[in-house]
Amino acid sequence: MDTTQTRALLDTDRKFVWHPYSACGVEAPVFPVTAAKGVRLTLADGRELIDGMASWWCMIHGYNHPALNAAVERQLGDMAHVMFGGLTHPPAVTLADRLVEIAPAGMDRVFFADSGSVAVEVALKMAIQYWIACGRPAKRRFLSLRNGYHGDTLHAMSVCDPVTGMHTLFNEILPRQFFLPAPHAAVDGPADPVDVAALESALSEHGDELAALILEPVVQGAGGMRFYSPDYLRAARELCDRYDVLLIADEIATGFGRTGRLFACEHADVSPDILCLGKALTGGYMTMAATLARAQIADAIARGEPGVFMHGPTFMANPLACAVSLASIDLLLASPWQQRVHRIAQALRDGLMPCASLPTVADVRVFGAIGVVELTHPVDMKTVQPLFVEQGVWVRPFGKLVYLMPPLIIAPEDLAMLTSAVVRVTADLGVRDGAAAPVDSPRVRSA
Repeated sequence: MDTTQTRALLDTDRKFVWHPYSACGVEAPVFPVTAAKGVRLTLADGRELIDGMASWWCMIHGYNHPALNAAVERQLGDMAHVMFGGLTHPPAVTLADRLVEIAPAGMDRVFFADSGSVAVEVALKMAIQYWIACGRPAKRRFLSLRNGYHGDTLHAMSVCDPVTGMHTLFNEILPRQFFLPAPHAAVDGPADPVDVAALESALSEHGDELAALILEPVVQGAGGMRFYSPDYLRAARELCDRYDVLLIADEIATGFGRTGRLFACEHADVSPDILCLGKALTGGYMTMAATLARAQIADAIARGEPGVFMHGPTFMANPLACAVSLASIDLLLASPWQQRVHRIAQALRDGLMPCASLPTVADVRVFGAIGVVELTHPVDMKTVQPLFVEQGVWVRPFGKLVYLMPPLIIAPEDLAMLTSAVVRVTADLGVRDGAAAPVDSPRVRSA
C-alpha cells in the first residue's frame, strides 16, 4: 500500500471501527498489517515486525503455515459450514475423538463453541444444569481466584477478579460469586498452607451453594500473568472432591503446549471435571473453542429436565475450524514442541534478566514460553506501542505488564531481538519517567 492508501485506510478505521479495549474516534496508534508469515507481520509501509504476542497467544505455529493453509483449502472444497443441530460431519467427529485422546483423563464429552468466553459460559451452564439435574438447584454459584480472568461475556465476567479483571463497571449487574486470594507460592515450590486453608474454608462454608471452583491452572493470564504452585491445583482437586464441588479448568491460554506440558493441569497430574480450550486450538487460524466434560456430567444432564443441554451456537463445530484444528494438533504433536518451549524459556530468562536491575521494574518471571516484566507503574499505550514498533517488534503490554508469548516456532535470533527490545523500551520508559539509574538487584524468577 502506498502512503495515500494507508492514510485513507487509517482515516476510515478511525471513523468506523471499534477496536478491543478502546474508544471510538480516539487518537491511538493503530498499525495496518498487510501480510504475515512465520513470526513476522508486514505493515502497510513495508516494515516487518517480529510478533512477540502470537496474536494474543493463539498462533503457536506462526502465520501462513503451509500445512494449516492446506487443511483449510481441502475443507473449503467440501463445505465451509453446516449447522450442527441434527447434522454432523467428519472434521467435528474426528476432532472430538482427538481431543478426548490427548486431554487429561476423564474428559470424555466434547461441546464445541465459538470462542474462549463462550467456552467458559458453556462450562458454567453445564455445572449449574448438572446440579439441577442432580436435585440440588441451590448449587448455582461459583468460587474463583483473585487475579483470574475468564473472558468478557456476562457470566464469564462474574468469575473474573472484580477489581483487576477489567469489568468493575459491570459489578452491580453481574451474578455474585465467591473469590479467594490468588495463590502466591512460586510455581517451583510447595503450596502455601495459608492459601490451601483459605480454599478449604470457602469450600466448607459455601459448598452447599457452589456449583464449581473455576481457575486457570498454574498460570493466571490476563488477570496478572501470575504463576503459582501446582501443589495448589492438587489441593484444589482433592478439596473439590471432598466438598462435592466441580472443578473447572480454564486452559484457554495454557492449552496446547505453552507451559511445557500439553495442558497445564499436567503439571499437577490432575484432571478437572470440566475443561475449557480455545486460542491455540485452531493454531490461530479462526475462532473456535471446546468445553470438555466428564461423562457423568453429560449423563446427569440427559436424565434431568429438559433432558438436553440448553446451549447451541450457530457456528458450533464449524467444519473449517475443525479441519484446521486437527491439522494444528497433528503439527504440534509431530514437532519437537517440548524442546522448543524449553529453549524459549531459557532464552527468555537470559534475555529479560537485564530488566531486573531497572528501577522501574518490580519483577521478572518466566514459565514455559511465557516471559513477564512487571513494572512499578502502568504503561501509557500511546507512548509504549510506537516504541516497540520502532524496535521492529510487536509487543502489546497491558497495565503494568510487558510480556512475551511468542509463536513456538520462533528462531533464537528473533527471540533475542524481542527480549532486547523489551529491555531497551523498559529502560527508555524509566528515563522518560525520570527514574533513578539502574541498580544491581536482580529479581528474575523462573521455573
